[in-house]
Amino acid sequence: MYLRRIISPVAAVVAAVVAAGSLSACSSASSTNETAGEDRPIVIGTTDAELPEWQVLEDLAKKEGIEIEMRNFTDYATPNQSLAEGDTDTNKFQHLKFLSEYNVGNGTNLVPVASTQIYPMPLFWKDHDSLEGIEGQQVAIPNDPTNQARSLNLLASQGLLKLKEDDLLTPTPADIDEGASKVSVAPVDAAQTPSAYGEGKPAVITNSFFERANIDPSQAILYDDPDSPGANPEVMFEPYINVWAVQEKDKDNPKVKRLAELYLSDEVKAAVQKTTGGTTIFVDKPQAELQQILDRLEEEASK
Repeated sequence: MYLRRIISPVAAVVAAVVAAGSLSACSSASSTNETAGEDRPIVIGTTDAELPEWQVLEDLAKKEGIEIEMRNFTDYATPNQSLAEGDTDTNKFQHLKFLSEYNVGNGTNLVPVASTQIYPMPLFWKDHDSLEGIEGQQVAIPNDPTNQARSLNLLASQGLLKLKEDDLLTPTPADIDEGASKVSVAPVDAAQTPSAYGEGKPAVITNSFFERANIDPSQAILYDDPDSPGANPEVMFEPYINVWAVQEKDKDNPKVKRLAELYLSDEVKAAVQKTTGGTTIFVDKPQAELQQILDRLEEEASK
């Protein structure tokens, strides 16, 4: 029995304050990693280090002589900042769409090593098991640009919303043809969508929050489906492939690549499916193809 090391955001902040005496703080972190030797742990950033699949991965990695050190974050921006500054070696919490927007917005060049999964976007409605009666309702959706856009495309795919243009990758509420739509939307912070659900409103809730709010994923009345007839994979599938990300200089790191392979093992997959109620779609795309998708998304985000 051994104790799994999880570094909290508070500890990370304290460490940063101690090191902040000069502009060399970031480079010092990188230097520490570089001089720690080949046997040092691989530091992984994520937003869900408490989930059991990480322990399964750690056990598998330890058998191969790879030690993992988890660093947990409570928001979506800090893991990439930490990776860009060299405080972590890799992270796994984001899809390619989010990564592209972060790179463009922050001038970074974080790249994918391997794919992991797609978490289908679910619509929940308390005490309902179908879309029947939803016309005229106001649907709570996350207000961050990526999940907001995906939510709008989900509702549009079912004819609940009418968008002014088809196949928009990043639609906003301004793109809704309200007169031709059957529902309206209320963008709120993603963390507040479970509260809207609890109040009886239909709500799009991301996987980061329905599990924490003890909402059974099998109770969703709708999921986006990249395999549905007529679905555009460039809109509904490719942007939302979750990935292992690294600095560009570490794109061929053999330990990170091996961890990515182990993550797609039967043991880890089973743990993930238990957490997500069997809703996860696992994806195994070549690194070069993931980079091509990221390049396309970054080009679109730069317009």
